[in-house]
Amino acid sequence: MTAATLEIHLTDDDLTAALRSDVRQGLTASPKWLPPKWFYDARGSELFEQITELPEYYPTRTERALLESVVGEIAAVAQAEVLVELGAGSAAKTRLLLDALTTGGPLKTYVPQDVSVSALRASADEVAAEFPGLAVHGVVSDFTATLDNLPRGGRRMIAFLGGTIGNLVPAERAQFLSGVHDVLEPGERLLLGAGLVIDPAILVPAYDDAAGVTAEFNRNVLHVLNSRLAANFAPEKFAHVALWDEENEWIEMRLEATEAMSVTIADLDLTVDFAAGERLRTEISAKFRPAGLEKELAAAGFGTERVWTDPRDRFALVLAERR
Repeated sequence: MTAATLEIHLTDDDLTAALRSDVRQGLTASPKWLPPKWFYDARGSELFEQITELPEYYPTRTERALLESVVGEIAAVAQAEVLVELGAGSAAKTRLLLDALTTGGPLKTYVPQDVSVSALRASADEVAAEFPGLAVHGVVSDFTATLDNLPRGGRRMIAFLGGTIGNLVPAERAQFLSGVHDVLEPGERLLLGAGLVIDPAILVPAYDDAAGVTAEFNRNVLHVLNSRLAANFAPEKFAHVALWDEENEWIEMRLEATEAMSVTIADLDLTVDFAAGERLRTEISAKFRPAGLEKELAAAGFGTERVWTDPRDRFALVLAERR
């Protein structure tokens, strides 16, 4: 068995610099906001794994079941020699793709990308052990800024699963999809997983569960700021809010100050005032319509080959070819 290799383009210092910049920009804006990527320290990742098991949270299990049912078709059309996965995490769903692409297929290399060196090394080593004939080459980077660091050569398919595309506002999505287009060669493919617009009565509880796990996950971003930037947030004084924005067709998660307070972020020499009832946006999760996805992909230079949806039309997998 060949051991997995790791290519590092993002260090802890880089992450700290990005965090400092995002926090200064977001907490001095009106209204205030923070990017969702800062939920994910070790505790945040653990909480998110708990969320995926909750009865209300349908996206993870829906996408997995859909992928199980169509993975053979994906493999037959894509004929990928190299599978690149953005935001690979534990690569749990990816094993379905790896099985299909290596069973009588041409797949030779798996390239998982993520921001965490330790998490990526662990998952890359596990995949290398499970698929001894596969070269595994991890890339530690931020998928929104370092697509150029992805290896070239071989017929590639980039997989971006989990509905993560929905965490980007439309301008960010357009920039991201154009960036993916630019690193692919004509005829190479993008496999995109996206949540669909459904009844808010089902959608909202997925982000506001009865057990309060999502609320704890939301507040975790404040714990991250306390530990990484010497802030003095009192997370328990912020209430979790999840709303459906019908105009933008996205779920918006916010933290609402339950009383007026001032927060000091020592490492930034910054004091931030919150009024009672003031809300801080921590995440959007856009939902899509298949025609809208095709339009966004076309604008970035992709032709949609296939769109698969689950029986309840809650989630879509889109296979698109770089033109």
